[in-house]
Amino acid sequence: MRRSLVAGNWKMNGTRGSVQALLDGVKSGAVDGVDIVVCPAFVHVGIAAQALEGTAVALGGQNLCDEAGPGAFTGEVSGDMLLDMGCRYAIVGHSERRSLYGESDALVATKFVLADKVGLTPILCVGELLKDREAGVTEAVIDRQLNAVFAQEGGLAALANAVIAYEPVWAIGTGLTATPEQAQAVHAFIRRRLAEHDEVMASGIRILYGGSVKSSNANDIFAQADIDGGLIGGASLQADEFLKICQAAASAA
Repeated sequence: MRRSLVAGNWKMNGTRGSVQALLDGVKSGAVDGVDIVVCPAFVHVGIAAQALEGTAVALGGQNLCDEAGPGAFTGEVSGDMLLDMGCRYAIVGHSERRSLYGESDALVATKFVLADKVGLTPILCVGELLKDREAGVTEAVIDRQLNAVFAQEGGLAALANAVIAYEPVWAIGTGLTATPEQAQAVHAFIRRRLAEHDEVMASGIRILYGGSVKSSNANDIFAQADIDGGLIGGASLQADEFLKICQAAASAA
């Protein structure tokens, strides 16, 4: 049986003080039966690593360089650096990286394999725009994003150690949320596509939902058969709300 996972993506938020307070809040409300990950901004990874030492809460990076490094890549952070600082996970291909910074499917696939190669668990984000859903091409978009990973050398092997997060882009930070049925349909499609390559991997991989998840809708979303937790944005910046979401994921397992 797949164990639920809830990851908080803090994006470009926080100060030293607010990050410490948020971490204290998350640590104070231990939730059994679910894996919990927090992904602070790079400048706060060291603070988080120290605060989380000895706890069950894992640390992740929000991104990583597509070059293995070390090298002359000013402003970049390598997977090795994240691992050295105590990270166990790395988000790759978040919709904001794709849309705001022009990351292609091929670039995301490169980062995905690099994360796995250094010993991080990559959280691969896939998802469609509102215009894609309205045009009825959601599955085609997801398929294209997955195919880039399948085509990447080492991509299929890396999936055995990965997490996938389905994020309908139209539901991120908008207050809109895919219905549980809409989310389940895409999660089931992803699992079917993976099964065409490796049935064992497909049945074991955790697929998260991301898109305006909050405590008020988490139970219904996590109750779906192919949804194994969530990649949480804004709600992860409030410890009480985040822990309620973690509890919903644990209860659904």
